Amino acid sequence: MRKLSIEEELEILKSNVVEIIPEDGLYEKLKKAREEGRPLRVKLGADPSAPDLHLGHAVVLRKLKQFQDLGHQVVFIIGDFTARIGDPSGRSETRKPLTPDQVKRNALTYQEQVGKILDVTKAEIRYQEEWFGKMKLEDVLVLTSKYTIARMLERDDFAQRFKEQKPIFIHEIMYPLLQAYDSVAIKADIELGGTDQKFNLIVGREIQREYGLEPQVAMLMPILEGLDGKQKMSKSLGNYIGLTEPPNEMYGKVMSIPDELIIRYYELATELTKEEIRKIEQEMKEGKLNPRDAKARLAREIVKIYHGEEASLKAEEEFNRIFRNKELPENVPEVEISEPKIWVVKLLTQVGAAKSNSEAKRLISQGAVEIDGTRIEDINLDITIDKPFILRVGKHFFRRIKKG
Repeated sequence: MRKLSIEEELEILKSNVVEIIPEDGLYEKLKKAREEGRPLRVKLGADPSAPDLHLGHAVVLRKLKQFQDLGHQVVFIIGDFTARIGDPSGRSETRKPLTPDQVKRNALTYQEQVGKILDVTKAEIRYQEEWFGKMKLEDVLVLTSKYTIARMLERDDFAQRFKEQKPIFIHEIMYPLLQAYDSVAIKADIELGGTDQKFNLIVGREIQREYGLEPQVAMLMPILEGLDGKQKMSKSLGNYIGLTEPPNEMYGKVMSIPDELIIRYYELATELTKEEIRKIEQEMKEGKLNPRDAKARLAREIVKIYHGEEASLKAEEEFNRIFRNKELPENVPEVEISEPKIWVVKLLTQVGAAKSNSEAKRLISQGAVEIDGTRIEDINLDITIDKPFILRVGKHFFRRIKKG
């Protein structure tokens, strides 16, 4: 296979990137790596603050995969220390720190999930424990001496909290420094992140310089909106599509995105070329392709990436059977209820349709709950368990409820 020129690599790597700091830095790094006969070391860090990665994470992971496919050394850092602080980026209040056990449990799933995109046999999977676990207090003091409080308070979130006299704790100020030191520890040439990580990545450049290293280039990727079409995709907001979700659920969630996000999802979450995406966009504008069909192809493309083509076709068939033909899924799990009557809110939490009573009440008030096709609107309703019935919550959750 012909080796690409620097200009050809640059064209691939700059696609969908919002900002490169400095602007000509990527070209210079590629050029220098060629001259030295070595691959670039490309860093991406993720805090295991939740057990699941989602399509929002995949936007940056897929850029990392492009570097890997071009022969560069990718380094995926699992932030087992920074997760205990919680990234303050964009936060109006202090995050609740995770315990070491919570972090460890979440981190165990990350390597497997990352393997759905990266070739983990060729990637470096690193834990912060490798360097922070060996640090002495003296080392920490040296690190803190390399950045000022004044610079830290330039962050929009910290500045706003300071202005509103909301507390900013010392451990939060440590977060950007710890993330920055990761770049020192692994000698990163490039660091990837979402646009919300701009401050942290710039701190990484400055801390590398303080430790006598050539500063990394920061590449900022767009933030993918969640299923609501308004806020960024987030597990805590419940508007996410997980990388390990079953094909049917993944397909159904893609079909629920707002029409105005169709092209954006094609650009950030599929492997289609720019030309293919522009053709889909043009056909939608001209009325030759309706949004539902465009969304169906989008759902197939996304499921195919994480589960294979056969699974994507089966997921589409199942979706059409349920929603076009108004049929039930082939295999509806059964749940036995021992009580003769049960409060509808308790039923939702007991069968796993809601994590809390407040969430169950919200689902009912939104009209998302049906029993045998009849919408339930009364949050105080008691359900009599005298004969089997189908409980449906939202578009994808089905349970056959029977007396135990």
